[in-house]
Amino acid sequence: MTNNVEILRYTAFAHDPKGGNPAGVVLDASGLSGAEMRAIAAEVGYSETAFITARDDESRIFQVRYFAPSAEVAFCGHATIATAVALAERIGVGRVVFDTEAGEIAVDTFVDGDTLRATLTSVPTRSRPVDEPVLDETLAALGWSRDDLDRAFPPHVAFGGNEHLMLAAASRERLTDLDYDFDGLRSIMAREGWTTVNLFWQESDRRFHSRNPFPVGGIVEDPATGAAAAAFGGYLRTLGTGSDEFTIIQGVDMGQPSELKVSIAEADGRTRVSGGAVVI
Repeated sequence: MTNNVEILRYTAFAHDPKGGNPAGVVLDASGLSGAEMRAIAAEVGYSETAFITARDDESRIFQVRYFAPSAEVAFCGHATIATAVALAERIGVGRVVFDTEAGEIAVDTFVDGDTLRATLTSVPTRSRPVDEPVLDETLAALGWSRDDLDRAFPPHVAFGGNEHLMLAAASRERLTDLDYDFDGLRSIMAREGWTTVNLFWQESDRRFHSRNPFPVGGIVEDPATGAAAAAFGGYLRTLGTGSDEFTIIQGVDMGQPSELKVSIAEADGRTRVSGGAVVI
């Protein structure tokens, strides 16, 4: 399947190929069907692969679709960062616009030292409390109890292109110990329409640690989740909690440390998520 398709491999939200979240990037997918893109994503095996299905280099507008190994997703943050950096290497830094299933995503690329970085601006965010029975069901699948939660951060379902469940761990130790019912959580997430469960712990007003189970995508955990970071920014804005600029540390417990810089800069809750990307 991949023999006649050029697949680039980048890791996003890191400056070192050993860190971050790997993404496949196909810069010319104009001749591929959805089934073929999904099959390629499964062969690549990363949490997501981005496919540019139509492009206009002069206007810098690109149609993009995202596939996990087992399903198409409307939006993927780390694959967006990786694709924008890949384009910047070929057509120069500046703003590009991605036309995605979730809506238009503007991405600004720039040089930071010896690394290319990209900042995406999400679609407008929203956040709502999760239904109590669904919360109990999810906690059971995770092997968590309500005593494991930080009561300063009520559980919400937040949207920043996709929906993600937001659960705050009461301690770093609780976040570290992740051993969940894969099939059970996948079933709940598929039914509820969640892309990931964003488990987080607050170190300070400007620093959070996060882990993102991703069984609906066919993998246990995502090491850096730009879409969840965008939704998380909207969640914090809804709560009126914390700083408008903060850092998310993710992937450490997987041995793939990632850093996502987040800012909430728009009146409608659009979130900016920034990170570097390098070739693997």
